[in-house]
Amino acid sequence: MPRLALIATLLALAALSGCEMLGMESPERVAAARDAEGRAVGGACRHAGRAIEDCYLLNNRVDKAAIFTGWRDMNDYMRENKIDVVAPQLLAQLALAKAAEAKAAADAKAAAEAKPPEAKASDASDGSADKRAPAKPKARDAKAGGA
Repeated sequence: MPRLALIATLLALAALSGCEMLGMESPERVAAARDAEGRAVGGACRHAGRAIEDCYLLNNRVDKAAIFTGWRDMNDYMRENKIDVVAPQLLAQLALAKAAEAKAAADAKAAAEAKPPEAKASDASDGSADKRAPAKPKARDAKAGGA
């Protein structure tokens, strides 16, 4: 009987050792991954010249202690190696694109307003205007008309 219990225990241990292959991760491994992600986020924030408080606000789901550790480590590394901050280019490109769209819209509006009045009148008289049925007169309220 003890031999059967030993075999059952060994089989259970063998089955449980493959849990990581099934996609079940240990809590220690999950904590290590979250810490590494927080350090990476903090380092990236420091490299981009972002303040630590801004980094906390933008990444509120990441552990603040890990963000700070990564930010501090990157700060030390940048000071030792005299590395300058790298400004994000994507935000500047998006701002330029939005400004160009706004300018194009303003130019189109100005061009439409600058159209001569004769052209506007001829546009309405050429028959291309919207042909809607005339509006029906509103019925008067019986109480207001009868009182």
